[in-house]
Amino acid sequence: MPYYYFDLVVGEEIKNQGGIILEDIEVASDRADQLATELSQVKPELQHRGCAVRVTDPDHRELYRTPLDPVPSWRRSD
Repeated sequence: MPYYYFDLVVGEEIKNQGGIILEDIEVASDRADQLATELSQVKPELQHRGCAVRVTDPDHRELYRTPLDPVPSWRRSD
C-alpha cells in the first residue's frame, strides 16, 4: 500500500499535515476532503483565502487537491 502526504496550502506556503499509508488515491482523496472540512471548521480564518489540502506521493508529486472553502452545490458534478 502506498504512503500519502497531506499538506495545507496557504498561498505559496506549504504546511505539512502528516502522512499515512492508505489503500489508494481514492481513499487518500476522501481523507483530504475530510481534513479540509475539519480545518475549515477549526480554523475559520482560513476560509475565503483560497487555501487547500493537497495529497502528494513520496516523490512530492501532487496527486489531489481540495479547497477548504465548500464548493457550492450548483457547481458540483455529482
